Amino acid sequence: MATFHVIAGANEAQEHIRVRKISVSDLFDALRQGIDDFMVKPSHLVFLCLIYPIVGVFLAAWTSGNNALPLMFPLVSGFALIGPFAAIGLYEISRRRELGMDTSWRHAFDVRKSPALPSIAAVGGMLFVIFLAWLLTAQAFYENLFGRIPPESVSAFIHEIYSTERGWTLIIVGHAIGFVFALLVLCTTVIAFPLLLDRDVGAYEAVHASVRAFLTNPIPMVVWGIMVTVGLMLGSLPLFAGLAVVLPVFGHATWHLYRKLVEPVGQA
Repeated sequence: MATFHVIAGANEAQEHIRVRKISVSDLFDALRQGIDDFMVKPSHLVFLCLIYPIVGVFLAAWTSGNNALPLMFPLVSGFALIGPFAAIGLYEISRRRELGMDTSWRHAFDVRKSPALPSIAAVGGMLFVIFLAWLLTAQAFYENLFGRIPPESVSAFIHEIYSTERGWTLIIVGHAIGFVFALLVLCTTVIAFPLLLDRDVGAYEAVHASVRAFLTNPIPMVVWGIMVTVGLMLGSLPLFAGLAVVLPVFGHATWHLYRKLVEPVGQA
């Protein structure tokens, strides 16, 4: 059973993670490796990742009423904010394959046995707080422009968004606000979860290492964020079904990106 430690690692001391400088070509190599992981046993991975599109469909149905209609896009785009946590089982499968171990889908749930589970939960909780903050911010911005009266219908809502000045203000400024939230998540968690699965360094160092990885490689990290966001948007069509492929591919690729960004234990 994992001992309860969150901020520091198991040794109650902060371990300093050494990060490397990478290039954009490394991103495509990580993506290629992620596709390779997915293609080895895709049935197992698709089974696991059905959880994600099912949740997406459920949430879409929950917001199908006119009152919640303005939250549909923030909800779908918000998947990118919780994606690093949702894919944690996939990091474990890639880790096991790298070590030559069994990669049955059951091992995706071995995360619950990780000594870093409290730290993983803490960083995951941080992501959900950011996700809720994004939804509340999006709702407040919409109400500031359109008031609290719900749209009369889906067609009326779409017409209002694309044919009025305030609608285009919502689109442009709303995307800018969303970019800030996405950048925050990218900076703080780009390698946090793979790192915690690999080494029990504590939540603080996992987040700190992610921030340093971003600052060391700003252009590759922004490109990676764009790649993931576009992939998740395409995977949401139709009815989130494509996420059963997009999520595992990028989940596995994130593990390999972590390997490129972080120096192994004992390497100078």
